[in-house]
Amino acid sequence: QVQLVESGGGLVQAGVSLRLSCAASGRTFSRGTMAWFRQAPGKEREFVAGINWSGGVTWSGYYAESVKGRFTISRDNAENTVRLQMNSLKPEDTAVYYCAASTLSRREAVAAGAYDYWGQGTQVTVSS
Repeated sequence: QVQLVESGGGLVQAGVSLRLSCAASGRTFSRGTMAWFRQAPGKEREFVAGINWSGGVTWSGYYAESVKGRFTISRDNAENTVRLQMNSLKPEDTAVYYCAASTLSRREAVAAGAYDYWGQGTQVTVSS
């Protein structure tokens, strides 16, 4: 059974950093695209960041405009883990953050439907 388990959320003040982690088990996603989405109360789930296999040992991150320059996505295939470093957090970053994984390499996929597996989510709350 495939599981994605997020961790690292919490309540922080604006301007600080958090790092989210997502550990996958049950299968490896060695070349599959992995991503983070978020959903704020009363809003639809939105893409935050993704990371694609670019060939060889190269991976490329891509980001929503709202987080570009502040968030960094990375992955560790040896640990079957993807992380999201979030710097300069803002109150508008408050949301439940979800990890998502595709079994395929999907170039810069931002639609939720492109992903096959989802975690349960971790709450990030940023106070002003």
